[in-house]
Amino acid sequence: MYINIYSESKNTMVEGMDEEYDVIVLGTGLKECVLSGLLAVKGKKVLHLDRNSYYGAETASLNLTNLWAMFRPDIKPPEQYGHNRDWNIDLIPKFIMANGLLVKMLLHTKVTRYLEWKCCDASYVMQFKKGGWMSSDATVIHKVPANDVEALKTPLLGLFEKKRAANFYKFLDKIDEKDQKTWNGLDLKKGPMEAVYKKYSLEANTIDFLGHAVALHTNDDYLKLPAYPTIEKISLYMDSIGKYGDSPFLYPVYGLGGLPESFSRLCAIHGGTYMLNAKVDGIEMGEDGKAVGVKIDGQLAKAPLIICDPSYVSGMNKTKVVAKVIRAICIMDHPIANSKDA
Repeated sequence: MYINIYSESKNTMVEGMDEEYDVIVLGTGLKECVLSGLLAVKGKKVLHLDRNSYYGAETASLNLTNLWAMFRPDIKPPEQYGHNRDWNIDLIPKFIMANGLLVKMLLHTKVTRYLEWKCCDASYVMQFKKGGWMSSDATVIHKVPANDVEALKTPLLGLFEKKRAANFYKFLDKIDEKDQKTWNGLDLKKGPMEAVYKKYSLEANTIDFLGHAVALHTNDDYLKLPAYPTIEKISLYMDSIGKYGDSPFLYPVYGLGGLPESFSRLCAIHGGTYMLNAKVDGIEMGEDGKAVGVKIDGQLAKAPLIICDPSYVSGMNKTKVVAKVIRAICIMDHPIANSKDA
């Protein structure tokens, strides 16, 4: 077994870059590392580079020093937050479904051997509660039920609504995508999700809970869209509960940054060549307008396939902005109300 792992400093000339590979990957974000790992497992000759000194790119897990260096470079982290080793702060937090495709891929590739996991203790949903004669309107935090006992006790569903919701779940459990007889007279491929809810007479609060706390939709647009994708989301949630614990969500103990690093290790074990702090000068284009290689500190590494994150093709008219996301990292000094100090 032959493993190449390079780490370049400013005064080091990297040898062997001026040759041909099956694929060159630029950036060590999660998608890039998953692809480089899987391609190496399939026997491809992979060169994987990153301008940064750490793995993960936008999916990195940062300690306090790195977090402040990225967002508040002229300020030191407050001393009351403790030691760096106590923190792994994910730039893009993402819960992982216990029965999802990513977990199946991790198990199949045996990448799990490089990671330590825990099942999340609980998830919560905030619901609007209409006021009555003696109370005003309010928003209330509820724990999302993680088993049948909690489902019977949860205030998210009324007494009669629990029975309707149970019938809805029984319907989901029997659905066969290829057998329309199991669709209970509904058109799940073309008909909207709101028609499925209506079929089972589910109340507005239940629909809100299922759509956002279970199917994890970020808005209500899905109600007008074909039902089957949402049904798959709800079914995945239900299948994930009890897989490894009471919650359907898994998380790496030391942050999501461990995922790209573990796939990078998988690639290296299968002969991939790695280099952080890489001086990537640009992507070389052929006369036909297709990429043919990557310039690295004056040398040209060639490959018929080049995979990269968008930052490596900025200024080349190869990308377009389709959306923007605002993210915030909140460090709280108190527990969330109604969560029993979780």
